[in-house]
Amino acid sequence: MRLLLDECVPQRLKHDFPDHNVWTVEEVGLCGVKNGELLAAAAKAFDVLISVDRQMQFQQNLSNFDIALIILIAKPCRYPQLKLLVPRVLTVLDQIEPGVVVEILG
Repeated sequence: MRLLLDECVPQRLKHDFPDHNVWTVEEVGLCGVKNGELLAAAAKAFDVLISVDRQMQFQQNLSNFDIALIILIAKPCRYPQLKLLVPRVLTVLDQIEPGVVVEILG
């Protein structure tokens, strides 16, 4: 599966998904691109956008985009806490569909 990590997600989290093609917004030249534009651009090349931005799902209608959104929720929102959510993300990836938002709480 092709995954894109939002710029608010620690970049080193990409190494925790070894069986997937994972890129960061920085690597694909989308740094600073706002939510609607980011989703539109990401939908052209990725299956899932992974973010920690809890507001994105309320600011955008995901059914308008051919991409799914996974929102990671951890306190504090740092790599060690987010890494603990990876097993649940992997389970969700097996069944996620475009236009769906899934929150994963830590």
